[in-house]
Amino acid sequence: MTDSLVVVAGGGGFIGGHLVNRLLEDGRNVRAVDVKPLDEWCSVHQDAENLVLDLRLADACREALVGARDVYNLAADMGGMGFIEKNKALCMLSVLINTHLLQAAVAHDVERFFYASSACVYAAGKQEVPDNPGLRESDAYPAAPEDGYGWEKLFSERMCRHFSEDFGLTARIARYHNVYGPLGTWRGGREKAPAAICRKVAEAKLSGHHRCEVWGDGEQTRSFTYIDDCLYGTELIMNSDVSEPLNLGSSEMVSINELVDIVEEIAGITVERDYDLSAPLGVRGRNSDNALIRERLGWEPSIALREGLQQTYSWIYDQLAALVPAS
Repeated sequence: MTDSLVVVAGGGGFIGGHLVNRLLEDGRNVRAVDVKPLDEWCSVHQDAENLVLDLRLADACREALVGARDVYNLAADMGGMGFIEKNKALCMLSVLINTHLLQAAVAHDVERFFYASSACVYAAGKQEVPDNPGLRESDAYPAAPEDGYGWEKLFSERMCRHFSEDFGLTARIARYHNVYGPLGTWRGGREKAPAAICRKVAEAKLSGHHRCEVWGDGEQTRSFTYIDDCLYGTELIMNSDVSEPLNLGSSEMVSINELVDIVEEIAGITVERDYDLSAPLGVRGRNSDNALIRERLGWEPSIALREGLQQTYSWIYDQLAALVPAS
C-alpha cells in the first residue's frame, strides 16, 4: 500500500491540497497535478511529486497517470455562483479533463478512479423553494442540471459509469455539496458563499464600517460541507463497493441570512446588510438527502456549520489582517 502511487488531479486546489496532505499522512505515495503554476497552488506538499500539467490535453493525462494505481479527479475550472453563471463554456470544457483521464486510466491499468461531481447535477425543478426537503440521488433525472457546470458534471458521471461497464474500470462518484474551510478561495470572484460571507464580515470588522453586501434577498438556502467531512467521505466512497453516485454533503440547511447570523456571532459584530437583488443566485433552495450514504456506508457528514465556520472565519480574518499596513 505504501509504495503504490495515487494521483490527485486538481492537487493544487482547495480540496485537492487537503486530500494530498491526508493521503501523505496515511503513508501513500502521492503525485499532485494541477494546471496552475506552483506558486498559485493552495498548498504545496514537498513530500509529494508535484506536476504542472494541463489535464484538458490527452498527452498530459497520460503523463500524469504513469505508474498510478488510484486516481482522484478533482480537477475542474469552477468557482462559486458568481463564476459558474458567467463562464458556462469554460466550465463545460472540464469534460475534457475527465474524459482524457478516464482514457489514460484504462491505458495504464489504474485500479480505482474517483470522480468529484457536484450537487449542481440536480434537476432545477427540485430546487425552486427555500424549504428544500433534501435532494435524493435519483433526483438528477430526468436531467435538468445547472447550465454549464452542472451539465459537465452529469455528463462526466455518465462517462465514469460507461467506462466501468465497457472497460472494467472501478469508478466511484461523490456529489459534493458546497465544500468550505481554511485554504479555500476567499476572494477574486471564484469564492463560494461561506468564504465570501466570512471575508465580508471580517472586512467589516477590520475597517470599522459594519456593512455587508448579501446577494439576493438572503432567503435562498443551502447546506455547506466542512472540508474534514469531505475528505473522510471521499476516501470512504473511493474504497467502498458502491458504484452509483452518492451525495457527500451536510444536511444542515440554512438560509444565507442565517449564514450571516452565524458569522456575525463568531466575529462579535452586527453588520448592516445591503441586498443585491441583481447578483447571480443559482437555485432557490438546495439540501443534501443523506439516506443513501447512511444506508450504504453507515456514515454521513456531521461537523456542525458553526464549528466549521469558526475555523474558516479565523483563517480568512488572519489573511486579511496580514494585508493591513502596520500603523
